[in-house]
Amino acid sequence: MYASEAITEESERTAFRKAEKKYKIYYDNTKKRKIPRPVDLSEVIDFKSILDKYDCNGELMEGVSALNCDFDRPIFCLESRPGFYFIPGALSVEDQCQWIRESLTSFPQPPNRTNHNAIYGPIEDLFIAANKGKVLILEESLLDSNRSEINVNQNDVSTSQWKFSEELDESHGKDACKSTSASVLLRKLRWSTLGLQFDWSKRNYNVSLPHKKIPDALCQLAKRMAAPAMPCGEEFQPEAAIVNYFGLADMLGGHLDDMEKDWSKPIVSMSLGCKAIFLLGGKSREDPPVAMFLRSGDVVLMAGEARECFHGVPRIFTDAENGEISPLECHFSGEDDLSYLNYIRTSRININIRQVF
Repeated sequence: MYASEAITEESERTAFRKAEKKYKIYYDNTKKRKIPRPVDLSEVIDFKSILDKYDCNGELMEGVSALNCDFDRPIFCLESRPGFYFIPGALSVEDQCQWIRESLTSFPQPPNRTNHNAIYGPIEDLFIAANKGKVLILEESLLDSNRSEINVNQNDVSTSQWKFSEELDESHGKDACKSTSASVLLRKLRWSTLGLQFDWSKRNYNVSLPHKKIPDALCQLAKRMAAPAMPCGEEFQPEAAIVNYFGLADMLGGHLDDMEKDWSKPIVSMSLGCKAIFLLGGKSREDPPVAMFLRSGDVVLMAGEARECFHGVPRIFTDAENGEISPLECHFSGEDDLSYLNYIRTSRININIRQVF
């Protein structure tokens, strides 16, 4: 669902792949540092500018329309992509900060699964451990009982063979090689799953995996955001969510979200942190995609025909000039907020909520 398909010589020539390569970050090496190559952003749709002009004089660029519905702020549609809705600045700065905190502290907590489960099993309090400079080590007792090879059952989220230690010293001896710092693991965190857990190997939702319900506050927010894209008389039922974490030079390859039963129900996608470029293609990779900016607080809805469109994120902007996180910096001003601010200055978080059945 979130891994791009294997890249072949044929796929390298598709319109979607060409757009990915156009916007992907590349570096020119100098003696002192790597400098990002300039990229032409003239064709990237900027819904923030569209909103500003629409609020000023009601004008819209060609191919963009405003949805006529009972919502507290303008919702824009792309006439070439039925079922796609863009709500710029949908989340207040306070809401953005709340969900950044939750995404880093609560959402990766077991029984929610992350990309680290496959190697380390469930990891408790990763964000706290990273800020305390802790190290994850393989427990000595388990090494003695299973020295030859450690295999972590990906479906077993109740036990862990790895534990955090305050520091790695001489007492750990030769086991020091079986360790990794929490700060490194935090930067390598790529996804966590809420509610019904998605089985990446089988590409379906595994209802037998232990899980907790999506937090009520997130459910209520998703229901409110999804309402404009819902069939008449129906209410969105949040049952699963995937949280994606992007760092410097990370990208999300073109893919389809096709594992849910009813595509008339939207995926609610919320952006947090650094600005990104989002590509929305067509039903074939050969269809040229539309590029647009995603900023912190923007919400995207994809329902119906839009669910059949390839989409991805080829680039995030982590530099101070283009990341556009000044409102977050002002709000994360307390001493206790410094760890969140340091993370989000060079990162993007995306929370996408789904109705599975």
